[in-house]
Amino acid sequence: MADRHIIHIDRPIVQADIDFLDGRADLIGHDDATLGNAPAAVIGIGDHWDAKRFAQFPNLRVISRAGIGYDNVDVDAAAAAGVVVCNGPDSPTVSTAEHTLALMFAVTKELPAKIKRAADGLSGPGSATSLELDGAMLGLVGLGRIAKRVAVAAQAFGMQVIACDPFLETSPIPGVTLAPFHQVISSAHVLSLHAPSTAETRHMMNATSFAAMRPGSYLINCARGPLVDHDALLATLHAGHLAGAGLDVTDPEPLPVGHPLLGRDDVVVTPHIASSTAIGRRRLYEHAFENALAVLDGRPASIVNPF
Repeated sequence: MADRHIIHIDRPIVQADIDFLDGRADLIGHDDATLGNAPAAVIGIGDHWDAKRFAQFPNLRVISRAGIGYDNVDVDAAAAAGVVVCNGPDSPTVSTAEHTLALMFAVTKELPAKIKRAADGLSGPGSATSLELDGAMLGLVGLGRIAKRVAVAAQAFGMQVIACDPFLETSPIPGVTLAPFHQVISSAHVLSLHAPSTAETRHMMNATSFAAMRPGSYLINCARGPLVDHDALLATLHAGHLAGAGLDVTDPEPLPVGHPLLGRDDVVVTPHIASSTAIGRRRLYEHAFENALAVLDGRPASIVNPF
């Protein structure tokens, strides 16, 4: 009988991992000292791979990302080393879409300031400034799996939805209008980012793009921190041009204690946990294990660097 596959994981092994694999592979973890000759590695967002690191593990055949983004892996270096890189496009969809909506509600309903008032024994403020979402415009930068789920939910709230995506010529969702980036950011009462982190998208939200946004609008980012120039975000919040922001991702990540974005009444920051529902986290790793096993078995997998 052939030896079982060995899969390395970059975090401590839990019983659910063993139960899911059900004898199909031996699981080891969780640092480079234990990776050794393992042919497969399942990794999270914090595990970075470049050419130098690939050279240290010549027996590695597959890197399987627990999640959709793979900007922590140099895919060209992986291909040069003969390593297949996989991701899980559907893994974080439900949980991240729900967290996007949660941040949208939190900032548009001004929950940080109102929770603070309640904690201080105060009644509600004398004037009402929260945004009513019914009839408001949601702008989506990117219209992939997560954004599409957000769009459908937003329509159920009565929101209008406008989106831009360089890979789409027609909208995949009835009622969602495709438009250029500049039109999306200038039309939206709430702007939600759903783009990957690349050289082209770095700081796509900068002083110029913030100035083009609708006065009193809100920014939501559950995608990648480098999409936003945080100095420019702070400046536009200070100026009162934006009413608030909800951020699950930042640059750097996490933000250092005392960072000016933290503790503001008009900003909600969560520590990159949008996909971290109990079911969502299991789904991330189950998809990653399945991709690793598929590559090792020669079966189809979600591969991002075919070569």
